[in-house]
Amino acid sequence: MALKIIDHGTKEYFQMVNLRNEILRKPLGLDFDTAELDREKDDVLIGAFEEDKLIGCCLITRMDSNTCRLRQMAVPSKLQHKGIGASLVSFAENVARDLGYKTMSMHARKTAIGFYEKFGYHVSGDEFEEVTIPHYIMLKRLR
Repeated sequence: MALKIIDHGTKEYFQMVNLRNEILRKPLGLDFDTAELDREKDDVLIGAFEEDKLIGCCLITRMDSNTCRLRQMAVPSKLQHKGIGASLVSFAENVARDLGYKTMSMHARKTAIGFYEKFGYHVSGDEFEEVTIPHYIMLKRLR
């Protein structure tokens, strides 16, 4: 498996949009809009590849000079529990550290809390609804 940063607007980026749409949006009856995808031009786009096939992805969005947000983590269900998500989290944290961020935050789906806790993230605040499902803010200090 190869992990790499993807350029916005490339073939790999559209693979990423399709994967995120299939896993994160369609099951909720949602889709991406053009404005939302345009805002990703300044994000760090990360993909996990098996040869040329995208098998997982996530994004890093700048919040402020010290904090970034991990977003849109997606791994197909048939490939989960194989270390792809763990590799993406670790890679994203290293990229964030290299960019000078001190804290990684996220809006984690309630069903994913246990996954992120394994990597040292902790819940901060109360449950809230986003994209029609329960979420929590989770934080981790990057060392």
